[in-house]
Amino acid sequence: MAERRQRVRVGSDALQELIEELAVRLQRSVVVDDPLVRLICSSQHFGDADPVRIRGLLQGRADDVAIRYVLDQGVARWHKPGFVPGRDELGLLTRYCVPLRERGELLGLLMVIAPQGSLTHEETDTIARAAPAITAQLRADQLSSDTGELDMQQTLDILFGTSEGARTAARQQILDSGMLPDDPHAVVTVVQVSRSSEPPGQVEIALRAALDPFLRTRSASGLLSATADGAVLLQVSSKPLPALELADQATAVREALTTYLDASAAPVLGIGGTHDGLADAWTSRAQALVAARAARRLPHLKGVGAWESLGELAVLLQVPEHALTPSLLPTPLRLLLDSPGSQRLMDTLRCFLEHAGSIPRTTEALQIHRTSLYYRLRQIQEITGLDLDSGGDRLVLHLGLRTRDLLQAQAAEPAV
Repeated sequence: MAERRQRVRVGSDALQELIEELAVRLQRSVVVDDPLVRLICSSQHFGDADPVRIRGLLQGRADDVAIRYVLDQGVARWHKPGFVPGRDELGLLTRYCVPLRERGELLGLLMVIAPQGSLTHEETDTIARAAPAITAQLRADQLSSDTGELDMQQTLDILFGTSEGARTAARQQILDSGMLPDDPHAVVTVVQVSRSSEPPGQVEIALRAALDPFLRTRSASGLLSATADGAVLLQVSSKPLPALELADQATAVREALTTYLDASAAPVLGIGGTHDGLADAWTSRAQALVAARAARRLPHLKGVGAWESLGELAVLLQVPEHALTPSLLPTPLRLLLDSPGSQRLMDTLRCFLEHAGSIPRTTEALQIHRTSLYYRLRQIQEITGLDLDSGGDRLVLHLGLRTRDLLQAQAAEPAV
């Protein structure tokens, strides 16, 4: 199914005429929003404009708090009209909301200002008679704007696939279409969402809305595909995008998704490494998936993982999910875990390894005497049977500790 871009749209003249006609009949302000409560079309007002509507007219969208409040009323799941209660502290008057659906798909929201929280029977009948034509015009406007677009989902799937020949063809298709320049640097960001109470269509639209601002920036050009489970953003640039810029971008995406989706979505982002243009974008995407897995497993990453900062975890996180079990812990480490005073010895071992085996830095970090440290290290060697002067033995223990961290994070992860 061809991708339909879900940017904030400006209503067509035909849609505007329908909205104005309805507003005049009602003598009330009428607005058509997209499913994320972003303004598409607005009528003249009749002395009933509130701060939320004014900001929407000026900025093309209400502020995040107002959007979240309206979405929290469940309007994306409504199949019949209802009232969205006003909130004085938000500057929001009560609205009569009609979900505009075609074959079950939510295309937009028709909002009629109703400060008293009620409409007459004649008014609701007038709105009900107008809604089908508004819905049809909204669909026509969307289809018109979609004409000639690539099936980006399929094209990007091929570009990131395993067949080198197919990747080459997809790359050429993208370049021939003019949708991306042939820039030398490419980076992929993936977004994954958990099973959410939001309708699948709403999740997909929210993902597009959160990522759309990064399709064209001062530094990069991009392509986007999204489904109800997640999204992929491919960006190309003449110079490598700085890590800080990518991190800020990811933070902005998460903040937007927090506005558009409820907490059950629990989005995580993975940022791949930068590679040589479209030809190697598939590598960045594979790395982004690993980084997203890290973001899901490790709470301290706060929902954003970057391949370039994963270190040795980048290797461990490529172990298949079914194989990442306690059986991966090396036997010497398990012996240490089962020994008396294991927590103190584990803390000592971790500190010693994190400080590259430096006795002075380890004693300083642990705030213990050098003699005490040597005693603990001898205990560790006796229990594990390993030599802490051996780089190979230290690597076994260090990777074991990292694996244990991942297992503990998995155990602590809440069910979704």
